[in-house]
This record gives sequence, structure tokens and C-alpha cells, in this order.
Amino acid sequence: MIKVKVKRVLKFLYVKISRFILSLFYNCKYLQGRYFEESIAGFKWAWKSLIWQKVFRINSHIPWPVSPFISISCPENIIFEIDDLHNFQNKGTYFQNFNGKIIIGKGSFIAPNVGLITANHNFLELDKHDLGEDIIIGEKCWIGMNSVLLPGVNLGNNTIVGAGSVVTKSFPDGNCVIAGNPAKIIKMIK
Repeated sequence: MIKVKVKRVLKFLYVKISRFILSLFYNCKYLQGRYFEESIAGFKWAWKSLIWQKVFRINSHIPWPVSPFISISCPENIIFEIDDLHNFQNKGTYFQNFNGKIIIGKGSFIAPNVGLITANHNFLELDKHDLGEDIIIGEKCWIGMNSVLLPGVNLGNNTIVGAGSVVTKSFPDGNCVIAGNPAKIIKMIK
């Protein structure tokens, strides 16, 4: 009984102290949600990220805790629910969005090594990029490991992208499993 109370008090102090110190480095709106209120996973991510982002200056332009092993071109062009902060803790994920928005629906999961690309190189002048097109991922989607979503892709709610897929067109109706290169519907979800 005493051990339980001591653990509760220590957790309470850890959360209060962490929230205070981390709010000096991160925007407070990113230090809330399920990973900060239902568990302490968010605080663990934030402490790890703090060293990489603020000391070593890796991904220092991003106002929320992120893995040092991902790349985000323009954090202002990513729209996501605070409860989905887990999508920025993977390794190898590439958010190329300097020229378009990436919108991630609530409850969606993005696996490691996924590429979300909003603008391609211009075929005639490789030093330049074409105009960007937004990528929209619906609610409760799952993007499998090593997949690539190309400019303008719109995935409807409950779309599962099989590992290693290259998504070149939209699947706005959702409720499906897509896979392959180029990705196509392989199964409908009821």
C-alpha cells in the first residue's frame, strides 16, 4: 500500500517537473494528449528528443518532440492530432512537405521508413521541384513500413497500405487494403 502511494507521488512529481522544464523548449500544446495524460511515454519521447533537438540541433526547427532519425521539411505544413504524436517517433520516416501539406487523420499510424512526398523534381530541370500537392491521410489509416505516398494522394478513412507499397493515386473511399507498386486495392474492409 505504501509502495503504491510512493510510486503515485513520484509519478506526479515526474510529470509536473517534466512539464515545467520541457515547456521551456517545446510549445505547450504538444505536451498534452494521451501520451502525456494517460501514460508517461510522451515525456520519455520529449526528454530523448530534447537532447537531439536542442543540444545537437537535429530537427531543431520542429516545435514538438521528434525522433532524430526522421526528416521533416516544413513542420508548419503538417496537420495532425496531438494524440498521434507517436507518428514522429519512428526511424527513417521522411516528411517532404516544403511545397505542400501533409494532413494526418486522427488515429492513423505511420510505420518506420515511410516516405510522404508532396513535390517531385521537375523532369526537365532536376534542380527544381514541381508545384506541391497535398497528401491527405484519413482517420484510422495504417501506412505500412517502407511505403511511399506521392504528391496529391488522398487516402479515405480506414485505409491500410501494405508494407513496401508505392501509392501513386488516391483511394478516397477508404475501407480498403491497398498494396503493390503501383498500389491497388487488394481487399475491401467491411
